[in-house]
Amino acid sequence: MSLHAAERPTRILVDLDRIAGNLRAIRAHAGVPVMAVVKANAYGHGLVPVARHLQAQGVEHLGVAFPEEGIALRRAGITVPILVLGGIYGPQVAQYLAHDLEITVSSLEKLRQVEAAAEARGRRATVHLKVDTGMERIGVHAWTAGPFIEAAVASRWIELAGIYSHLACSDEPGSPMTARQLERFEEACAHFGRLGVPVPPRHIANSGGILHFPEARLDMVRPGILLYGVLPGAESQPTVAVQPALSLVSRVVYFKVVEAGHAVSYGGTWAPEADTRVVTVPIGYGDGYPRALSSRGTVLIRGREYPIVGRVCMDQFMVDIGHDSAWNEDEVVLVGRQGDVRLRAEDVAHAAGMIPYEVLVGLNDRIPRIYPGDGYLDAE
Repeated sequence: MSLHAAERPTRILVDLDRIAGNLRAIRAHAGVPVMAVVKANAYGHGLVPVARHLQAQGVEHLGVAFPEEGIALRRAGITVPILVLGGIYGPQVAQYLAHDLEITVSSLEKLRQVEAAAEARGRRATVHLKVDTGMERIGVHAWTAGPFIEAAVASRWIELAGIYSHLACSDEPGSPMTARQLERFEEACAHFGRLGVPVPPRHIANSGGILHFPEARLDMVRPGILLYGVLPGAESQPTVAVQPALSLVSRVVYFKVVEAGHAVSYGGTWAPEADTRVVTVPIGYGDGYPRALSSRGTVLIRGREYPIVGRVCMDQFMVDIGHDSAWNEDEVVLVGRQGDVRLRAEDVAHAAGMIPYEVLVGLNDRIPRIYPGDGYLDAE
């Protein structure tokens, strides 16, 4: 049975117009086409609704992690180019071709797999070559890229739509790693000149690259978390004016007075030193809300910040409101703004000992997502 907004007080609110505004800001800052990364359910914001809105804004490209995500977008009517950023699993190559998905080719062996599938279907495969410049994840090493690039250029079954790499430390503006990676990437791309053919579109700048390294913007940029108004790391500088698009809200469903010394939640890890008022909120780690926020996180009720106490349960958690008042059905903000106070995804992540990516993508489909339209969320 699916859960709808009317059935749960807990919900995610996504302001699509903020995502569109962030796209405009990134475009203006970078000055090159944008591949909007919508993998992992658009970083928790909803794969299909976000992709449809981005397509309506004229986004040049979309990026996903797996072919299943790309197929879901094609079935939803998305027509813009979609690059699957993840590594190839051979038996799936035919599905890439059938659904007009661009393929990341990361080795000579993978290139041959794609060629064979393309020849069998009698149509060329659109590919982006992946060069490993320092992640050691997928891709040929920059210093061994020559034969790989030469084979791709010579293949009659391959249409080269791009060549790319991924920055490992771009959310750290002071790290020397990005400069080394750019140098290695340029070294690999130089092989096209030696072959006497044009270099296909080059892209390497992720969110951190867009924020901190102008020299990494090249021919296209790939914003992920930045597109949703969240900074990629604690050292990141807000050089692009983006605004968060997601709020996570719930309601008070129970109120009680807890006497001094009476433990709250599993394991009895927290008990008040004096009588206090505790409310219960109907969301837990079964929804992807981090259990690591047990006695560490905070929420907003009636425009004030209050601590989560005791362990976060699968479906609920408790909040200590001291001697303040709260009523059943009062709004509780877990991520977002209430009155003059705001809890950012970055704040939640810090409290949980996580990164913002984990907080956003961890919010699962048990929580209904609502797309209220322009102006629903207060301006930041």
